[in-house]
Amino acid sequence: MNNKEMFEKGILTVMGAGIGNKFGMLLPALSFLGVLMVIDYVSGMLAAKKESFENPNDSRFGWSSKRSILGIYKKLGYILTIFVAVSIDYLIFKFAKEIGLTFGTNTIFGLLVCVWFIINELISILENIGRMGTEFPEFLKNILADLKDNLDDKKSNKR
Repeated sequence: MNNKEMFEKGILTVMGAGIGNKFGMLLPALSFLGVLMVIDYVSGMLAAKKESFENPNDSRFGWSSKRSILGIYKKLGYILTIFVAVSIDYLIFKFAKEIGLTFGTNTIFGLLVCVWFIINELISILENIGRMGTEFPEFLKNILADLKDNLDDKKSNKR
């Protein structure tokens, strides 16, 4: 992801977190993220199964328990990261209150991190939809193509 895309994703994250914070939406955001995690996992399994039908003699395609477990570990990492962010929020606002500072909110980092992961899950779901051969709007394809190109460029530069 280049700086422009990172900036755009950051802006979306801050806007989403700001709106969510205004309406006390950490719990709904966490719930939404949980639903997206399940959808992403299931769509990834379906995409892998479809790829195994298309490439029956290629072991690189198809469902893999190892990749499945790694996906679960990644999602557990999301949960732990959000826990850390919410813990930081708690510490900041608890100590701020002790010294007489009050804020119109009780979460910053937890919601920011949650929105960031929601965006990641949505991108992953779109990638899985594409792997399943399903068409989706052209502008979404362009966004994914740009993201993939940038990721591929970074991978190529690391080698």
